[in-house]
Amino acid sequence: MIFASTSKITYAGAGVAFLAASRENVAWWLKHYQFASIGPDKVNQLRHVQFFKTAQGVRDHMVKHREILAPKFAAVDAALTAELDGLGIARWSKPTGGYFVNLDVMDGTAARVVALAKEAGIVLTPAGASFPHGHDPRDRNIRLAPSFPTLADVETAMAGVATCVSLAAAEKLAARHTATASTPEGE
Repeated sequence: MIFASTSKITYAGAGVAFLAASRENVAWWLKHYQFASIGPDKVNQLRHVQFFKTAQGVRDHMVKHREILAPKFAAVDAALTAELDGLGIARWSKPTGGYFVNLDVMDGTAARVVALAKEAGIVLTPAGASFPHGHDPRDRNIRLAPSFPTLADVETAMAGVATCVSLAAAEKLAARHTATASTPEGE
C-alpha cells in the first residue's frame, strides 16, 4: 500500500489523502476503514480540484515549494556539516523531499540539546517527537523543521543548534570521564 496526501502543500489540515494498492488490498482497507470516518470532506476535495486542476498542477505547485524549501534544507546541512561533521557526536538525514531533517545526537543528549537551544532562544520540536508517544528510548533524535522560518533565521538557528549539540556531547563525555576517574581501581 502507498499513502500520500496534499497535507502541508496547501493549508494545514486541508489536505486530501490518497491510497494506492492492489484491488484486494483496497477491498481489505475499505472493509476496515469504514468505521473510522463518516465520510470525506467533499468541500475540501472540491477546493483542491479547483486549485490544482490537474496532476501537473500539483507538480507545478510542488516546484514552488522546492524553490522556498531547498535553500533552507541546504542551510541546515551546511551548518551541521561545518560544525559537527567528523566529530562522531551527531548524524543527520539529507532529505530530498518532505519537511523535516532527522538529527541523531549522542545517546542521552537530545533532551539536553533541546533545553540548551531553548535557553538560547531557539525553539525546536521536543526530543523524540518522531517516536511513538514522543518517547525515544535512546534520547537521541531531534526532528528539525526548517520550513517556516526565514532562510536567515534558519542559518542563525542552525549555528546555535550545532553549538548546543557540541555542548551537550561535551557535558556527557565529561560526566562519563568524571565517573570513570572517581571509580577506585579494581572495582
